[in-house]
Amino acid sequence: MRILLVEDDRMIGEAVLSALEDAGFATDWTRNGNAALSHLRAEGCDLALVDLGLPGMDGMKLLSRLRTEGLGIPVVVITARDSLEDRVKGLDQGADDYLVKPFETAELLARIRAVLRRKGGQSGPLLSNGKISLDPATHEVSLDGDTVAVTAREFALLHALLLRPGSILSRRDLENRIYSNGDQVESNAVEFLIHSLRRKLGADSIRNVRGMGWLISRSE
Repeated sequence: MRILLVEDDRMIGEAVLSALEDAGFATDWTRNGNAALSHLRAEGCDLALVDLGLPGMDGMKLLSRLRTEGLGIPVVVITARDSLEDRVKGLDQGADDYLVKPFETAELLARIRAVLRRKGGQSGPLLSNGKISLDPATHEVSLDGDTVAVTAREFALLHALLLRPGSILSRRDLENRIYSNGDQVESNAVEFLIHSLRRKLGADSIRNVRGMGWLISRSE
């Protein structure tokens, strides 16, 4: 999954960026509201973490612009503004969650997982198609109940597919969810990861739709 972090405080930004990457999220970081809007218009992401006190365009204005322009990217506000008025305004402007600084990394990651589950139409903590299951909290993958060891990149690819079982994701879709901007991506990187996952989960676990991309079938 790909996250955009919009935070102008270097110390907080570095700490959050490190926690997100350790959790397996491909993460881009910008410190300016205008730059964030341009990035989201051009490239999008699976979720944005937005501070409110930003240079260029404050976070509340950024959130308003996203919703006015019809960009339904999930947004979690992360801010030191803790008044009831600010929290209500942020949620009314279209934020999917509102987290007040200082916060624990574990809570931030749990809220991100919850928002992503809701976006993908999932209600429980596990992502599953009935055969393959993935736990975003523990990074465990299982096949028919048996644990399967996967790498961080394999986990990220599987997570993207299991969020929307039955939906086709193109090579570009998968690259955007696995790699951060600036990462060197080999031309056959996605195919290599899928080949490795098929060896671990079965040849039919990830289906190729010629000319379009890959999918994991829905549960039967």
